Amino acid sequence: MRVFNRLSEWSEARADFAGCSVGFVPTMGALHEGHRSLLERARAENDRVVASIFVNPTQFDDTKDLERYPRTPEADLALISDLADAVLVPAQGEIYADAFRYRVTECELSPRMEGAHRPGHFDGVMTIVLKLLNIVAPTRAYFGEKDWQQLELVRGMVQALFVPVEIVPCPTVRAPDGLALSSRNERLSPAARSRAALFPGKLRESPTASAAADALRKAGFKVDYVQDVNGVRLGAVRLENVRLIDNVRLP
Repeated sequence: MRVFNRLSEWSEARADFAGCSVGFVPTMGALHEGHRSLLERARAENDRVVASIFVNPTQFDDTKDLERYPRTPEADLALISDLADAVLVPAQGEIYADAFRYRVTECELSPRMEGAHRPGHFDGVMTIVLKLLNIVAPTRAYFGEKDWQQLELVRGMVQALFVPVEIVPCPTVRAPDGLALSSRNERLSPAARSRAALFPGKLRESPTASAAADALRKAGFKVDYVQDVNGVRLGAVRLENVRLIDNVRLP
């Protein structure tokens, strides 16, 4: 596995992948088994696998949240060393040489749910994803279904802007108690972590989105939203000021 901190060095190395299918997994680091599952899928379906580790500042609406975001570069590289051929760890100045003057905006889905509670979030997400897809030029890019709204927006962006890549959705990886794996889980106290496991169950078991929101509030969660969209129930809650998102398929 080769690690690239400079995009110019990666651009030269990318020529070595000519004629190969390339699977790409973009991440913000703090990697866990959910990320490994994406890389394992990419490894199984492509000749070469590339990952990126970049904490994208433009998708944070809260500077304190950005400061608290875990950064574990050595552990991240060790976790995926057997799966990735190349890992991009670029500097912010290289990615945003334009100081975010140019950005991608979507006008229908992005202002809802996550976008309503995190203004500008999806502009940052779609802009960094488009930049990375242009840099890596993969055959396929892999995204977890836990971030359902993000996945839908990325798929729509790729189609609308004629980006020659296949977006591959991958099932949410969960802990034994059902909680979706997330780097944010590590910030919960043991008591809150135990309570967090109720989140997906309340989404799944409640007859309506409104009933799910009520059940979550009664269980001690602060609810940002619960909403049903196209056969999927999405929710965002807070425990100990840690924000968790999840979604479940409806019957």
